[in-house]
Amino acid sequence: MRFPSFLPVRRLTLLVGALLALVGCASRAPIPPATPDPAPVPAVAVPNATQPVMPPSTEQRFAEWVARFRESARAAGIDEATLSAAFDTVRLRPRAVEADRSQPEFTRTLWDYLDAAVSPQRVATGQQKLAELRTEAEAAATRHGVPAPVLTAVWGIESNYGRNYGDVPVVDALATLGFEGRREAWARAELMAALKILQNRDIDRAHMVGSWAGAMGQTQFMPSSFLAFAVDADGDGRRDIWGSMPDVLASTANFLARAGWRADEPWGAEVRLPEGFDPARADMAVRQGAAQWAAEGVQGVNGAPLPDMADAAILLPAGAQGPAFLVGRNYRALLRYNNATSYALAVALLSQRIAGGPGVQAAWPRAQRALTRTEILALQTALNRLGHDSGTPDGQFGPATRAALRAFQRRQGLPADGHPTPDVLQRVQQTP
Repeated sequence: MRFPSFLPVRRLTLLVGALLALVGCASRAPIPPATPDPAPVPAVAVPNATQPVMPPSTEQRFAEWVARFRESARAAGIDEATLSAAFDTVRLRPRAVEADRSQPEFTRTLWDYLDAAVSPQRVATGQQKLAELRTEAEAAATRHGVPAPVLTAVWGIESNYGRNYGDVPVVDALATLGFEGRREAWARAELMAALKILQNRDIDRAHMVGSWAGAMGQTQFMPSSFLAFAVDADGDGRRDIWGSMPDVLASTANFLARAGWRADEPWGAEVRLPEGFDPARADMAVRQGAAQWAAEGVQGVNGAPLPDMADAAILLPAGAQGPAFLVGRNYRALLRYNNATSYALAVALLSQRIAGGPGVQAAWPRAQRALTRTEILALQTALNRLGHDSGTPDGQFGPATRAALRAFQRRQGLPADGHPTPDVLQRVQQTP
């Protein structure tokens, strides 16, 4: 149909629409039943350069680290059965990282630590345990030259006589610390040593437990120390420092003997210093025979003769106002077990008490308090400002800080004992 060309466009459009509607009404077929919509087609992800890529999770990165280490261990000769036992169920242990990084703000004084470490209860328990295990302890002492009370004391300090040696799987702890990275080289070496222990069948994975740092068994050996010093004393073909007391005591004795313990010397003795003694000479680097110290007026705490020791040093663990000790090679062997004055002195004094000897006779300066980490940081910063190099300030009181503090004390005409106290901190900070 043609329409006059003169009709306006809008009117023409309306007319055509009406005619089509009439035609549709006359010829419309019935409406068929509705059919369901077709199933939706799954969306296909299309890469988009602007879409952010999510980083791998911590668990995934840990698994990748373990896989790489597993390859290194395989190349180093660890068999597939051991690798499977060690790593098929390995877990990330965040608590290990937290404990490794933790730096408590408040520190305990040495006398507070010793009050707990050498408590009457721990002494009594040690004497009881030694009586129960006299045969095993004396066998270890005879073989390695380390007295049975010393071995018992190490056991008491390290795990409270086996009551608390940790329940963290050693493989998990060391893998976590290696993955975390702060001490990766150390953790990798210890983890490899742990795999060798498993491969040697000394212990199985389920029973290889210890602390968050990987220290194992009743006297807390690191895996590398286990490989070097652990002993099969009960003859069962395994070195078991978790369940065999003959192995525990003999392994501990072997460690100390190899660290330089001398059977013909004591660990040391509490002493009385002569009037005018220079506390700067109370330094582990200043060593001489007991006879030479005696010639300078050093005596046993009750006026007794000094024990015969070579290469002995004066120890003032609480500064010039506290007790003094003469310590020798055996004390230094205890430091190799754990390089902390508080630890070595605790083992030494506990062993002395277990053997029926006295405790510390001189008074501790209990009115003093320990500096906090923040205060030690401030002390290090102030010493550096004055030209006494204490190293990079880190809030930890070590040999460099002690030497710097002694240099300051000498310059100020003070007793150069290198002992940090709140009064010393105040004086250092106020010095222009």
